[in-house]
This record gives sequence, structure tokens and C-alpha cells, in this order.
Amino acid sequence: MTHRQVVVITGASAGIARATARQFGARGAQVALLARGQAGLDGAAKDVENAGGSALAIPTDVADYDQVDAAATQVEDTFGPIDVWINVAFTSVFAPFHEIGPEEFRRVTEVSYLGFVYGTMVALARMRPRDQGTIVQVGSALGERSIPLQSAYCGAKHAINGFTESLRTELMHDGSNIAITVVQMPAVNTPQFSWVLSRLPNHPQPVPPIYQPEVAARGVVFAADHPRRKQYWVGASTVGTLLGQKIAPALLDRYLAKTGYQSQQTGEKVGPDRPHNLWEPVDGKDGHDHGAHGVFNSQAHGYCVQLWFSHHARLASSLLAGAGMAGLATAIACGYRR
Repeated sequence: MTHRQVVVITGASAGIARATARQFGARGAQVALLARGQAGLDGAAKDVENAGGSALAIPTDVADYDQVDAAATQVEDTFGPIDVWINVAFTSVFAPFHEIGPEEFRRVTEVSYLGFVYGTMVALARMRPRDQGTIVQVGSALGERSIPLQSAYCGAKHAINGFTESLRTELMHDGSNIAITVVQMPAVNTPQFSWVLSRLPNHPQPVPPIYQPEVAARGVVFAADHPRRKQYWVGASTVGTLLGQKIAPALLDRYLAKTGYQSQQTGEKVGPDRPHNLWEPVDGKDGHDHGAHGVFNSQAHGYCVQLWFSHHARLASSLLAGAGMAGLATAIACGYRR
């Protein structure tokens, strides 16, 4: 009997996690969906099943270790041993740091950082006795290069990188066959910008260029299949941001101080009382499945050339080498003609 992969995805009711679940479903995987909002979970389960997979929706607040542990037990009781655990769930506050309350900052940290820690913890507890399994952390370019108005989220993403590096070295020390990797994401068109707690005068937006969640999901699925690399970068903007941070961080400080407020807002005014998901899911209030996509479809890219090169590194190197040799031959020929 052919083994059907067992995959757990947190934050699966919307956005990148929702699109990732659908792609695993299309491969016939058994996909466990963890999130708080029931309407989104139900929609995600239908996506997975319509694509050809099996779905198990488990309402879970990843900030609560006991809930995450109980969900992992339910997954293995239903589907069998977990092969892949993917941490995606997060929340955020869009505001200057001095306008964020201590309880709000703590909540973002508990969901967006400790949620990854707890997910990793319960996955490892089940993978270590078998000495096999894969853990994928869905990170962000903002985990290497922070921007204004997102201090809590950026802090959590930085923490994920540090935590994962430490754990990776421990697994290497043990000679473990368990793999862990991080996928650093660009700006993605997800519903979060319509339901994040925001104290900005205008509607929040991802900093362009914006990619569709399916692009991000392809990066996650590839990383799950090839987890031995420390990190994967999705999007040319991620590459540019991370390289820029290594080369000229002070220049980026000045640039973001000048442009970072305006670039994260549209021209649409929003009221301070709009619904948000910091304390409870938005779809738990309105009963509406918000899907994988946000409101920026017309601006979002559905394909990423950088992702293709990242996933075909050897072929890309050969093509670049070939192009270089052709260019050299042309230059020599032109030199002879002159």
C-alpha cells in the first residue's frame, strides 16, 4: 500500500497556510489543519478534499501548548505518524511601538513566536522516537530586516530564526535524521491586512512587490520535500532585502524611516473599530470564510522567476555558466572582427 504523507499545517484557515494545504491535498496527502476560526477551517478542509487529499480540521490556538499537543495526538490517532509539520500561524499589530500595549505585544509574541516553538516541540516529541520527520518554519524577510510599524511581528520572526538555528545544531550534534528549515517570505496577498489590529489612519497593505499565496505555498512545499538547506528565500524582493541588510543595513534604516510608514498603507481610510483577530478569529465573529487571498489580487504576482531558479539551482548555474561562456565567445569574436 502506498504511503500517504501526513502533514500538519498551523494557521491553515487562510493565507499562505491555506494555499499550502491545498497543494498538499493535490498530492493526495492527509492534511491536518490547525487554526482558531471554524469557518476558515471548514473552507480549508473542502479545499484539500476537492484537490484530492484527506483533511482533518482541528480548532487550535497555537499560543496554548496543551491545545497544540492535543491536536498532534488527534492527528496521529486519525492519520498515523506525522511526516511534516509546518508552522505558519501568526498575528500582528500595525502601530508605532509606543502605541502598542504590553498585553497586545505579549499576545503577538505568544502566537507568532511561541506558537512556532510549541508546534516544533510537539512535532519533535513524536518524530524523535522514529528518528524521522520534517519541520518547516514559514518565516519572513522581516525576520532578518525589520521595518517600522511591525515591531512585535518582526521581533517574533527574528526569534524564530534564532530558535531554529539553535535547534538545528542540536539535531546535527545528535546525528538526527529529522530535518528543519526556514522559508523566508516576501509581501504576500493574504487576508491579514484586512483583519490585523491596526492603529494606522489608512488600510494596511503589504509593501510591494506583492505575491499571491500560491507562490509562497510552492516555496513551502518544495522546502518540505528538500529540507536539508538551512533557508529558502521566496521572491526577488526577499533576496534584495536580505542581501541589502548584509551589505548596507544603515542605509536601509534611513530608507525605511523615510518610506516605511507610507508604503504600508493604502489611500483608503479605516476606522479604529474595524474587526481584528488579535484575541479571537474574525471568521468566528462574522461566520465568513475569507479564503487564501487578500484584497490585493490586482497588484499581486502569480509567478516568481526567482523561485524557479531557487528550486533548480544546478540547472540555473549551468545556464548562467553557459550564458557566460557564450558572452565570452561573442566578445572574442567581436574583438577578432574589429
